[in-house]
Amino acid sequence: MFEGQSPDNYEQKCLCVLVVDISGSMAGEPINQLNRGLQDFHKEVLTDFVASQRLEVSMVTFGSTAQCIQEPTLVNNFQMPTLFTNGSTKLVDGVRLAMNLIENRKKWYKETGQNYFRPMIILITDGEPDAEQDVNGLSNEVSSAIGSKKFMFYSLGVRGYNHQKLTQICSTPPPLPLDGYKFSEFFSWLSNSISIITKSTEGETLSLPPISDWTQIQM
Repeated sequence: MFEGQSPDNYEQKCLCVLVVDISGSMAGEPINQLNRGLQDFHKEVLTDFVASQRLEVSMVTFGSTAQCIQEPTLVNNFQMPTLFTNGSTKLVDGVRLAMNLIENRKKWYKETGQNYFRPMIILITDGEPDAEQDVNGLSNEVSSAIGSKKFMFYSLGVRGYNHQKLTQICSTPPPLPLDGYKFSEFFSWLSNSISIITKSTEGETLSLPPISDWTQIQM
């Protein structure tokens, strides 16, 4: 998938794949606040020299179809796209696309002699998968991959999401409900967490920032 691509540097890479719901129910304030949060996230990472040399961001969107709209790349090599809503909720297809992307990128890291931190998938959704989507199959795939330490998986539930369905896909860690539309606060937490991860060493116990300012759950 990445044949012929040369590394920008040989820093240890941290891949973050954002899997984002752009279905019709996200129209209006949700998508506007999400776009603002994504721009804030991009700017924050750019101000952290170490993270900007190590963090690769990719974005998969899902509405009526799932597609990768941003291939993995360092944050200083791309402009954060503006998202627009459409259609239904092919959530399962979106997550599977992200999982395949991670496996291909890890293979490329190995082929090009780059060490990497465990990649992460960040799922953001305000609904539930379309009826024909294979939620049970995805649940098994995600559970197996997490157990094998292939990636970390976090899900963020936007107002109106189906907590039971999202928990079925991944229960450890459980989905976190976003407080209102505090995407900027969430992405600030994410950028701070990535800053800690990218400065860590193998086997180090990490203490990530508290999350109480953007979720409805009291931690």
